[in-house]
Amino acid sequence: MAAKNWFDRTRVYDAMIDFENLVIDTTHGQILYVEGISVSFDGFKALNDLTLYIGDGELRCIIGPNGAGKTTMMDVLTGKTRPDKGTAFLGQQIDLLRMTESQIARAGIGRKFQKPSVFENLSVWENLALALKAPKTVWTSLFARFNGEQRDLIDETLAIIGLEAERAQDAASLSHGQKQWLEIGMLLVQQPRLLLVDEPVAGMTQQETERTAELLTSLAGERSVVVVEHDMEFVRSIARTVTVLHEGSVLAEGPMHEVQQNPRVIEVYLGEEC
Repeated sequence: MAAKNWFDRTRVYDAMIDFENLVIDTTHGQILYVEGISVSFDGFKALNDLTLYIGDGELRCIIGPNGAGKTTMMDVLTGKTRPDKGTAFLGQQIDLLRMTESQIARAGIGRKFQKPSVFENLSVWENLALALKAPKTVWTSLFARFNGEQRDLIDETLAIIGLEAERAQDAASLSHGQKQWLEIGMLLVQQPRLLLVDEPVAGMTQQETERTAELLTSLAGERSVVVVEHDMEFVRSIARTVTVLHEGSVLAEGPMHEVQQNPRVIEVYLGEEC
Protein backbone atom coordinates (compact mmCIF):
# COMPACT_ATOMS: atom_id res chain seq x y z
CA MET A 1 0.00 0.00 0.00
CA ALA A 2 2.83 2.40 0.86
CA ALA A 3 4.46 1.87 -2.55
CA LYS A 4 1.14 2.54 -4.29
CA ASN A 5 0.61 5.74 -2.30
CA TRP A 6 4.09 6.95 -3.22
CA PHE A 7 3.45 6.17 -6.90
CA ASP A 8 0.15 8.07 -6.81
CA ARG A 9 1.87 11.08 -5.22
CA THR A 10 4.57 11.14 -7.90
CA ARG A 11 1.92 11.11 -10.62
CA VAL A 12 0.22 14.09 -9.01
CA TYR A 13 3.56 15.86 -8.60
CA ASP A 14 4.35 15.23 -12.27
CA ALA A 15 1.09 16.92 -13.24
CA MET A 16 1.97 19.93 -11.07
CA ILE A 17 5.37 20.59 -12.67
CA ASP A 18 5.88 22.28 -16.02
CA PHE A 19 9.19 20.60 -16.81
CA GLU A 20 9.65 22.57 -20.02
CA ASN A 21 9.63 25.89 -18.16
CA LEU A 22 10.99 24.72 -14.81
CA VAL A 23 13.01 27.31 -12.89
CA ILE A 24 15.21 26.10 -10.02
CA ASP A 25 15.12 28.64 -7.19
CA THR A 26 18.69 29.27 -6.04
CA THR A 27 18.12 32.72 -4.58
CA HIS A 28 19.76 31.64 -1.32
CA GLY A 29 22.88 30.44 -3.13
CA GLN A 30 22.22 26.72 -2.76
CA ILE A 31 21.02 24.27 -5.39
CA LEU A 32 20.77 21.14 -3.23
CA TYR A 33 19.39 20.79 0.28
CA VAL A 34 19.74 17.37 1.92
CA GLU A 35 18.61 17.28 5.54
CA GLY A 36 18.37 14.39 8.00
CA ILE A 37 18.37 11.63 5.38
CA SER A 38 18.56 8.08 6.77
CA VAL A 39 18.49 4.83 4.80
CA SER A 40 18.62 1.33 6.30
CA PHE A 41 19.13 -2.00 4.54
CA ASP A 42 18.32 -5.03 6.72
CA GLY A 43 19.29 -3.16 9.85
CA PHE A 44 22.46 -1.59 8.36
CA LYS A 45 22.35 2.21 8.24
CA ALA A 46 23.76 3.18 4.88
CA LEU A 47 22.91 6.82 5.58
CA ASN A 48 22.53 8.12 9.11
CA ASP A 49 20.93 11.55 9.47
CA LEU A 50 22.90 12.88 6.50
CA THR A 51 22.77 16.65 6.01
CA LEU A 52 24.47 18.21 3.01
CA TYR A 53 24.20 21.47 1.08
CA ILE A 54 25.62 22.13 -2.39
CA GLY A 55 26.08 25.67 -3.67
CA ASP A 56 24.80 26.85 -7.03
CA GLY A 57 27.67 26.52 -9.51
CA GLU A 58 29.89 24.76 -6.98
CA LEU A 59 32.36 21.94 -7.61
CA ARG A 60 32.21 19.63 -4.59
CA CYS A 61 34.22 16.45 -3.98
CA ILE A 62 32.76 13.69 -1.81
CA ILE A 63 35.21 11.19 -0.33
CA GLY A 64 35.02 8.43 2.23
CA PRO A 65 35.89 4.77 2.78
CA ASN A 66 33.92 1.93 1.25
CA GLY A 67 30.55 1.70 2.93
CA ALA A 68 30.52 5.38 3.90
CA GLY A 69 27.24 5.96 2.05
CA LYS A 70 28.45 7.74 -1.09
CA THR A 71 26.58 5.55 -3.58
CA THR A 72 23.44 5.43 -1.45
CA MET A 73 23.49 9.22 -1.26
CA MET A 74 23.52 9.45 -5.07
CA ASP A 75 20.83 6.78 -5.29
CA VAL A 76 18.58 8.88 -3.04
CA LEU A 77 19.23 12.07 -5.01
CA THR A 78 18.34 10.38 -8.30
CA GLY A 79 15.27 8.54 -7.04
CA LYS A 80 16.70 5.03 -7.13
CA THR A 81 16.47 4.59 -3.35
CA ARG A 82 13.74 5.90 -1.03
CA PRO A 83 15.00 7.08 2.38
CA ASP A 84 13.43 6.12 5.68
CA LYS A 85 13.32 9.76 6.72
CA GLY A 86 14.63 13.20 5.85
CA THR A 87 14.19 15.72 3.04
CA ALA A 88 15.97 16.45 -0.24
CA PHE A 89 15.22 19.51 -2.37
CA LEU A 90 16.58 20.78 -5.66
CA GLY A 91 16.50 24.52 -5.14
CA GLN A 92 13.96 25.90 -2.72
CA GLN A 93 10.86 24.12 -3.97
CA ILE A 94 11.52 20.92 -5.92
CA ASP A 95 10.95 17.97 -3.58
CA LEU A 96 13.11 15.15 -4.93
CA LEU A 97 11.54 12.58 -2.60
CA ARG A 98 8.18 13.02 -4.31
CA MET A 99 9.60 12.31 -7.75
CA THR A 100 10.49 9.30 -9.86
CA GLU A 101 13.92 8.76 -11.41
CA SER A 102 12.77 10.10 -14.77
CA GLN A 103 11.13 13.14 -13.18
CA ILE A 104 14.33 13.95 -11.30
CA ALA A 105 16.36 13.71 -14.50
CA ARG A 106 13.89 16.03 -16.26
CA ALA A 107 14.07 18.46 -13.34
CA GLY A 108 17.82 18.89 -13.85
CA ILE A 109 19.93 16.24 -12.12
CA GLY A 110 22.27 14.14 -14.26
CA ARG A 111 24.25 11.16 -13.00
CA LYS A 112 27.43 9.72 -14.45
CA PHE A 113 28.17 6.18 -13.23
CA GLN A 114 31.71 4.84 -12.86
CA LYS A 115 31.50 2.50 -15.85
CA PRO A 116 30.80 4.36 -19.09
CA SER A 117 27.58 3.39 -20.81
CA VAL A 118 27.61 4.49 -24.43
CA PHE A 119 26.23 3.05 -27.67
CA GLU A 120 29.43 1.57 -29.07
CA ASN A 121 28.01 0.82 -32.51
CA LEU A 122 27.02 4.46 -33.02
CA SER A 123 29.22 7.45 -33.72
CA VAL A 124 30.16 10.00 -31.09
CA TRP A 125 27.78 12.52 -32.70
CA GLU A 126 24.94 10.00 -32.78
CA ASN A 127 25.44 9.16 -29.11
CA LEU A 128 25.03 12.82 -28.23
CA ALA A 129 22.04 13.12 -30.52
CA LEU A 130 20.26 10.22 -28.84
CA ALA A 131 20.82 11.78 -25.44
CA LEU A 132 19.07 15.03 -26.36
CA LYS A 133 15.74 15.87 -24.78
CA ALA A 134 13.86 14.98 -27.94
CA PRO A 135 11.24 12.41 -29.02
CA LYS A 136 12.91 9.11 -29.88
CA THR A 137 9.95 7.03 -31.05
CA VAL A 138 11.11 6.69 -34.65
CA TRP A 139 14.77 5.72 -34.99
CA THR A 140 15.02 6.23 -38.74
CA SER A 141 13.87 9.86 -38.67
CA LEU A 142 15.48 10.88 -35.37
CA PHE A 143 18.42 12.80 -36.76
CA ALA A 144 16.43 14.48 -39.54
CA ARG A 145 14.20 16.15 -36.95
CA PHE A 146 16.97 18.12 -35.25
CA ASN A 147 16.82 21.87 -35.61
CA GLY A 148 19.75 24.25 -35.80
CA GLU A 149 19.71 24.97 -32.08
CA GLN A 150 19.96 21.27 -31.22
CA ARG A 151 22.78 20.73 -33.68
CA ASP A 152 24.61 23.74 -32.25
CA LEU A 153 24.22 22.26 -28.76
CA ILE A 154 25.80 19.00 -29.91
CA ASP A 155 28.67 20.87 -31.59
CA GLU A 156 29.26 22.96 -28.45
CA THR A 157 29.26 19.83 -26.33
CA LEU A 158 31.78 18.13 -28.61
CA ALA A 159 34.07 21.11 -28.06
CA ILE A 160 33.61 21.00 -24.30
CA ILE A 161 34.42 17.29 -24.01
CA GLY A 162 37.28 17.52 -26.52
CA LEU A 163 35.91 15.04 -29.07
CA GLU A 164 35.39 17.28 -32.10
CA ALA A 165 37.90 15.32 -34.16
CA GLU A 166 36.22 12.02 -33.19
CA ARG A 167 32.65 13.10 -33.95
CA ALA A 168 32.24 10.56 -36.79
CA GLN A 169 34.06 7.69 -35.05
CA ASP A 170 32.17 4.76 -33.58
CA ALA A 171 32.19 4.97 -29.80
CA ALA A 172 33.72 1.47 -29.70
CA SER A 173 36.97 2.88 -31.11
CA LEU A 174 37.40 5.44 -28.33
CA SER A 175 39.82 5.05 -25.44
CA HIS A 176 38.47 4.45 -21.95
CA GLY A 177 38.93 8.10 -21.05
CA GLN A 178 37.23 9.31 -24.23
CA LYS A 179 34.23 7.08 -23.50
CA GLN A 180 33.99 8.68 -20.06
CA TRP A 181 34.05 12.15 -21.63
CA LEU A 182 31.43 11.09 -24.18
CA GLU A 183 29.12 9.94 -21.42
CA ILE A 184 29.61 13.26 -19.62
CA GLY A 185 28.70 14.91 -22.92
CA MET A 186 25.55 12.78 -23.16
CA LEU A 187 24.51 14.28 -19.83
CA LEU A 188 25.51 17.82 -20.80
CA VAL A 189 23.25 17.90 -23.87
CA GLN A 190 20.35 17.31 -21.49
CA GLN A 191 21.43 20.56 -19.81
CA PRO A 192 21.36 19.48 -16.15
CA ARG A 193 21.82 22.03 -13.38
CA LEU A 194 23.38 19.46 -11.03
CA LEU A 195 25.80 16.80 -12.26
CA LEU A 196 26.70 13.79 -10.09
CA VAL A 197 29.90 12.07 -11.23
CA ASP A 198 31.02 8.75 -9.76
CA GLU A 199 34.76 7.91 -9.82
CA PRO A 200 35.42 9.57 -13.18
CA VAL A 201 39.14 8.76 -13.43
CA ALA A 202 39.14 5.07 -12.51
CA GLY A 203 41.21 3.20 -15.11
CA MET A 204 42.45 6.34 -16.87
CA THR A 205 45.94 7.18 -18.00
CA GLN A 206 47.70 10.13 -16.36
CA GLN A 207 47.05 12.29 -19.42
CA GLU A 208 43.36 11.36 -19.43
CA THR A 209 43.14 12.07 -15.71
CA GLU A 210 44.58 15.55 -16.19
CA ARG A 211 42.18 16.24 -19.05
CA THR A 212 39.25 15.05 -16.91
CA ALA A 213 40.29 17.41 -14.12
CA GLU A 214 40.26 20.29 -16.60
CA LEU A 215 36.86 19.21 -17.95
CA LEU A 216 35.12 18.93 -14.59
CA THR A 217 36.61 22.20 -13.38
CA SER A 218 35.35 23.94 -16.52
CA LEU A 219 31.82 22.58 -16.01
CA ALA A 220 31.33 24.22 -12.63
CA GLY A 221 29.79 27.67 -12.66
CA GLU A 222 26.98 27.22 -15.15
CA ARG A 223 26.05 24.07 -13.26
CA SER A 224 26.93 22.43 -9.97
CA VAL A 225 29.19 19.37 -10.06
CA VAL A 226 29.48 16.74 -7.32
CA VAL A 227 32.38 14.33 -7.78
CA VAL A 228 32.68 11.10 -5.79
CA GLU A 229 36.24 9.82 -6.05
CA HIS A 230 38.83 7.64 -4.28
CA ASP A 231 41.90 9.02 -6.08
CA MET A 232 43.22 11.56 -3.58
CA GLU A 233 45.72 13.09 -6.00
CA PHE A 234 42.87 13.78 -8.41
CA VAL A 235 40.69 15.21 -5.63
CA ARG A 236 43.50 17.54 -4.58
CA SER A 237 43.82 18.76 -8.17
CA ILE A 238 40.17 19.86 -8.47
CA ALA A 239 38.84 20.24 -4.92
CA ARG A 240 37.51 23.52 -3.67
CA THR A 241 35.36 22.06 -0.92
CA VAL A 242 35.60 18.44 0.22
CA THR A 243 32.97 16.52 2.16
CA VAL A 244 34.08 13.37 3.97
CA LEU A 245 31.42 10.74 4.64
CA HIS A 246 31.80 8.08 7.32
CA GLU A 247 29.16 5.58 8.43
CA GLY A 248 26.46 7.43 6.52
CA SER A 249 27.10 10.89 7.98
CA VAL A 250 29.30 13.90 7.29
CA LEU A 251 32.54 13.47 9.22
CA ALA A 252 34.24 16.64 8.03
CA GLU A 253 33.83 19.35 5.42
CA GLY A 254 35.88 22.25 4.17
CA PRO A 255 38.88 23.16 2.01
CA MET A 256 41.11 20.22 1.12
CA HIS A 257 44.07 21.44 3.17
CA GLU A 258 41.90 21.61 6.29
CA VAL A 259 40.26 18.23 5.72
CA GLN A 260 43.67 16.60 5.21
CA GLN A 261 44.75 17.78 8.66
CA ASN A 262 41.57 16.71 10.48
CA PRO A 263 42.60 14.00 13.01
CA ARG A 264 39.34 12.06 12.61
CA VAL A 265 39.64 12.05 8.83
CA ILE A 266 43.21 10.80 9.05
CA GLU A 267 42.12 8.08 11.45
CA VAL A 268 39.16 6.70 9.48
CA TYR A 269 40.19 7.28 5.88
CA LEU A 270 43.16 9.23 4.61
CA GLY A 271 45.88 7.84 6.86
CA GLU A 272 49.32 8.06 5.31
CA GLU A 273 47.89 9.63 2.13
CA CYS A 274 47.70 12.94 3.99
